Amino acid sequence: MSERKLFGTDGIRGKANIYPMVPEIATALGRAVTFYFQKKNENKKAPLIIIGKDTRLSCYMIEQAFSAGVLSQGGRVIFTGPLPTPGVAFVTTSMRADAGIMISASHNDFDDNGIKIFDAHGFKLPDEVELELEELVLNPKLIPPKVGGEIGRAKRLEGVEGRYVVHVKSAIAEECDLTGMRVVVDSANGASYKVAPLVMSELGAEVFSIGVNPNGENINLNCGSLHPSEAANEVVKLRADIGFCLDGDADRIQVIDKNGGLIDGDRLIGIFAKLLLDQGKLKKGDTVVGTIMSNLGLENYLKKLGLNFHRTKVGDRYIMEYMKSENALLGGEPSGHIIFLEHATTGDGTLAALKAIEATFYFKKSINELSEEIELYPQILKNVSVSQKKSIEEMPGFEKELRACEEELGNEGRVIFRYSGTEPLARVMVEGKSSALIEAVCDRLVAALKKEIA
Repeated sequence: MSERKLFGTDGIRGKANIYPMVPEIATALGRAVTFYFQKKNENKKAPLIIIGKDTRLSCYMIEQAFSAGVLSQGGRVIFTGPLPTPGVAFVTTSMRADAGIMISASHNDFDDNGIKIFDAHGFKLPDEVELELEELVLNPKLIPPKVGGEIGRAKRLEGVEGRYVVHVKSAIAEECDLTGMRVVVDSANGASYKVAPLVMSELGAEVFSIGVNPNGENINLNCGSLHPSEAANEVVKLRADIGFCLDGDADRIQVIDKNGGLIDGDRLIGIFAKLLLDQGKLKKGDTVVGTIMSNLGLENYLKKLGLNFHRTKVGDRYIMEYMKSENALLGGEPSGHIIFLEHATTGDGTLAALKAIEATFYFKKSINELSEEIELYPQILKNVSVSQKKSIEEMPGFEKELRACEEELGNEGRVIFRYSGTEPLARVMVEGKSSALIEAVCDRLVAALKKEIA
């Protein structure tokens, strides 16, 4: 595959107003997306592009720049305003649009931003399409300009949150009445600040909201799925039954039990797999999809349930691609991206929250009781800042240490080395039965890596 110049593992992402997250690239990408989908449109109508965003300040700039590119190429634009990433995917399909755009840097700080692209069916684009779009962006002469009456129009869609709320609520079993349930919801001052609390309250819960006062700069700031401590404290203080922490674009989740304990994506996948199996939506021998970062303990738990487990590259779009190809119903990542193919085409934190509640109703157990059934291996992940992303073969000292560590862990552990697709970071993950051993192994690997990149 050709070297990627703009796209990472989840769209284009970077510091806002620094290349490539500059208005000029957003405009060029708007032209490229419109041109690409116009070519695919057999009836040759002007492509309809849905543009959603989270709450960070730079979204105004990127939203308008991308829209300008679409309109200059004769496309039609509908703005949704702040809406979760899965909401944009849903609206794209429900309105029969040609593509959907989410402007967000997900869990990153407010001064970053990004652009995610969905096709007409709400799925993220495969690598080969992103490479084609890159070629169009970097070579604008490949796109003939539109003039006169060919230039497009834009409008804002009012009440779009309601469409998404109705859709998400339909995913929970009808017998799940949340009346009397006390729920803490942390929306990370992000895209779900309106819809997530509304979903819970409309289902009858008493909702205590955190992170619902965005000001353009406080998205993910000491709140949300990366900073769940305040929500955990609130759950305990308020004697809530359960808590949920979403990230900036609400496609991932952490669940908090009534004691303030955190339940990550791996344990949630185990709980959801058991739920779908008992409900008859999964059957013995079916496959649940994770990534190379998914815990060995989850894999062992699924095997005990009679289910297979498949690992993909990191990134929920790679999970989704495999799920589509194999008709798998459930997939996800330790970070809390959970995909229910029956209801969504991407990770959806609010939907996963409802499914967590449904599991407690179905099994008549608390969420912490359900999570305790899944024994995870100790796992440690350390990040190292890098100026260039060398292959392992280009770092002989690190490669030697890596092979030695793998041999030491044997069949009772794993080492994963990978580069972030969205940040200048190398990630070293070590997993095994002994916490002391994996800590020592990870430190050795990080030290060897730093020598190679110093």
